[in-house]
Amino acid sequence: MQKTAVSWVVYSLTHSKFMLGVTLFATMFPSFLFSFLGGVISDRYDRYKVLLLTQIISMIQAIALTVLIFYKHYTIWEILALSVLLGIVNAFDVPARQSLVYDMVDDKKDLPNALALNSSMVNLSRLIGPAIAGIVIEKFGDDICFGLNAFSFVAVIVSLLLMRLPKYISKPRTTNIVGELREGLAYIKRTPSISSVILMLGLISLFVLPFTTLIPVYAKDIFHGTASTFGVIDSAIGLGAFSGAIFLASLSAGANRRKILATNTFVFGAGLVLFSHTLYYPLSLVFATISAFGMMSQITISNTLIQTSVDPAMRGRVISLYAMAFFGMQPLGGLLIGFVSQHIGVENTILSEGIIALVIGVVHVKFLKKYNVKKVVQPIVEKQPIEVAIQA
Repeated sequence: MQKTAVSWVVYSLTHSKFMLGVTLFATMFPSFLFSFLGGVISDRYDRYKVLLLTQIISMIQAIALTVLIFYKHYTIWEILALSVLLGIVNAFDVPARQSLVYDMVDDKKDLPNALALNSSMVNLSRLIGPAIAGIVIEKFGDDICFGLNAFSFVAVIVSLLLMRLPKYISKPRTTNIVGELREGLAYIKRTPSISSVILMLGLISLFVLPFTTLIPVYAKDIFHGTASTFGVIDSAIGLGAFSGAIFLASLSAGANRRKILATNTFVFGAGLVLFSHTLYYPLSLVFATISAFGMMSQITISNTLIQTSVDPAMRGRVISLYAMAFFGMQPLGGLLIGFVSQHIGVENTILSEGIIALVIGVVHVKFLKKYNVKKVVQPIVEKQPIEVAIQA
């Protein structure tokens, strides 16, 4: 809801599509810059307390936005500054939050399904959140929308306070924060089962996932529609992503998720290729849904493969690099895709993104043949000690 309301306020204030991109960049790029530091903090300190602190700061940020909008005396730079603050907070929030999921699941065989269920929840919120925000902004005003977002943190913080987790046991530290940064990078470098996943996610995030930035052009210029046309296409993408997350949550513990990731990368690419030059609107919605179904695996299975194979002592740092690959590459990719589309056209740009996804899928299949990753990962899931951390 906040993301939608910020976009609405920024566009109403500036009437600039460029400033919409700057706002997105202001939120996501700080997450990219500080994410690895956030991973070190997650590994070094009590993740539960880190998460509680990030939620409190996020609530303060949301309250500040609400007050700013309520009194109507604001500038675009004040909104951008608060967006940067949120981006920095997310850099510390994501590694702590994702690492905490591992500690919350007693039977580690259930971890992949728990992560997929978490993704389905996130994507369901992305599906219905903007719609709710639009209704609230139209009926009650944008300040009420921001206020509801700020109030929602009360439920989040209360939920965290009600959690009862094992007592956090502090570990002796032999290196400083810079040393731990180097340890994390060295660990990823010597672990191909993890580094390959992060590399492919980074490539997908840079070259393929930014296809969504071109959807408004399809809605307005190709299908000659309105804002509602854009909303329907966006909802089709959300439906596909939600369906993909539910599918992943239903997989059995023994499912070979690397093969599913490779297969769904082909589904993602093929869907984009078919969508790119389809002029029949209903059929394009089908292809958009198929694309998003495959897209969901890039995010969820990548996270799952990392969580189920990483050394517990390195979990926060590795997840932070995953977050950097996912959050950091997308805004850069958006700028790249926007530039390319100016020269070769929107349809050919989406077609090229689909072909790139297919190529990445081929590379993934070759990696599967080179490394029998399932035999490596599964024993780690079963044998690694349960890392105890955290107490409310």
